[in-house]
Amino acid sequence: MMNNLNIKAILPILILFLTANIFAQTAPLEKSVLVFGAKIRYLEAGDATKPKVILLHGLGASAESWQFTVPALAANYHVIAPDQVGFGKSDKPLLKYRVGTYADFLDKFMAELKIEKASLVGNSMGGWVAGLMAVKYPNRVEKIVLAGAAGIIPANVNTDTIYQLNNSTRDEIRANLKLIFANPLLQNNEALVDQFMTARITANDGYTINSLIESIRRREDFLNDRLGEIKKPTLIIWGKQDGLLPVSDAALFNKGIAGSQVVIFENCGHVPQFEKAAEFNKAVLEFLGAK
Repeated sequence: MMNNLNIKAILPILILFLTANIFAQTAPLEKSVLVFGAKIRYLEAGDATKPKVILLHGLGASAESWQFTVPALAANYHVIAPDQVGFGKSDKPLLKYRVGTYADFLDKFMAELKIEKASLVGNSMGGWVAGLMAVKYPNRVEKIVLAGAAGIIPANVNTDTIYQLNNSTRDEIRANLKLIFANPLLQNNEALVDQFMTARITANDGYTINSLIESIRRREDFLNDRLGEIKKPTLIIWGKQDGLLPVSDAALFNKGIAGSQVVIFENCGHVPQFEKAAEFNKAVLEFLGAK
């Protein structure tokens, strides 16, 4: 019989499997649209007459990183999760990628779908895109949720280390799992290592990642000095054990964005929408529904 410690350890995994089953039963529609001549694939769920929420994935990810978020939001919102250009099943033109590119693409993506404005929920690089959208295209934005968001330059950043984000070996992936997740069962999961490796190969996005890394090294589009320009209601969500972007960045976002709220999840890493799915969904729904 499992002791209490073991039950607590596997509970997050059981919740993820249960949520995955719900996602399979309420699978969103898969669509595509041309944006600046590039095919952008996206997932869509919920009633198109309801308020819009756009989910923005992080570096090297895809719309599937929101598989536990889409069904939770779709009951009350029209939810759209794109594979951002250069990632997932979207086209991967050989651009000089930077976060500013993604803000321009999102503005045009919304225009193509005839979405006047939406709330933006972004994880990691997606949070950076959401923040820049609130600065560059504020009329497009209702509210923003920054989940483990990039976009802040720490004083002691070593940009050479960010090349580890472009995984090409199992050892690199094993090391990154320890930075991404707080749960030991996710950190030390060989099946997950192979899933990540397969995703890297099939996504064919290594050029995109390296191009964005070069942009980061050039320190383009960072939000440090522009946070005061974000005038939209903002929720900042962070995992306390985030090994990629320190929880101290949450305080910097909070200090710079007037009126912003902060939620910190214990025993959580870089992807709270995955590792703390139920708590994440609750916090986002409460924030989006607040007047």
